Amino acid sequence: MSESLPIDNHSSAPIHPVKEFWLYFCENKGALVGLCFIVFIVFVALMAHYIAPHGPFEQYRDAILTPPAWMEGGTWTYPLGTDDVGRDMLSRLIHGARLSLLVGAIVVTISLAAGILLGIVSGYVGGYLETMIMRLMDIMLALPSLLLAMAIVTILGPSLKNAILAIAVVILPHYVRLTRAAVITEKAKDYVTASRVCGARALRLMFIVILPNCMAPLIVQATLSFSTAILDAAALGFLGMGAQPPIPEWGAMLANALQFVQRAWWVVTFPGLAIFFTVLAFNLAGDGLRDALDPKLKR
Repeated sequence: MSESLPIDNHSSAPIHPVKEFWLYFCENKGALVGLCFIVFIVFVALMAHYIAPHGPFEQYRDAILTPPAWMEGGTWTYPLGTDDVGRDMLSRLIHGARLSLLVGAIVVTISLAAGILLGIVSGYVGGYLETMIMRLMDIMLALPSLLLAMAIVTILGPSLKNAILAIAVVILPHYVRLTRAAVITEKAKDYVTASRVCGARALRLMFIVILPNCMAPLIVQATLSFSTAILDAAALGFLGMGAQPPIPEWGAMLANALQFVQRAWWVVTFPGLAIFFTVLAFNLAGDGLRDALDPKLKR
């Protein structure tokens, strides 16, 4: 009788890429905490109208500068206290989360789309066009980002829309340089040469063949830029060049509360903590994405 072949009980199908990504992402505990906080803040922003106990613009003249509920003189009607005109701090922070996340999403979308377009064209075409685009990006990077954003807002006029446009312009060079570097690396590989030999046109090569293989670093950069956009929007709001009162934007809330730092600490502390934890969460999640998407960091 012929002997039966041994069966390898340990053999298994290849792990799904999404599952593999999640396993590597979960190894970074800080990234997991950051992701949980992002999910929480997104939920709060989406459900702001149902969660907030009061309207963000409602003024209660009999409760001006009321301290938080756990302090003497506080009440659970206003859990985090009120500001200098009697508006509920918790309600304004909740609605401010919606505004901050919206600013981050719009800024990242605009700068990512424009950065990919300019970066892939300069990296694939090369020549004088690449030189012109990259020298312009170098000039923008040579200027301090906040000063450049302030200059743009000064020219266009202080408003939230102009602040969003200014921040998108400031972040743009990072996407252009990152995309160009990735395209230059990818276009010399065999699969691009094979597609070219098969008759693929330039646009197909750039956006169908090359671009999908350049997305991993761009996704990581987009996550990190989200936190940068929130921070810059808060900075412009603090300087009076972003969202204008009475819009419940965290930076503008900080600017309006500076005169009450010593006698009403809560009107400054809570918006500052909201900015701090949100930016930290996106930075931690970005680090986890980098570790999970970079093949060089995988074991």
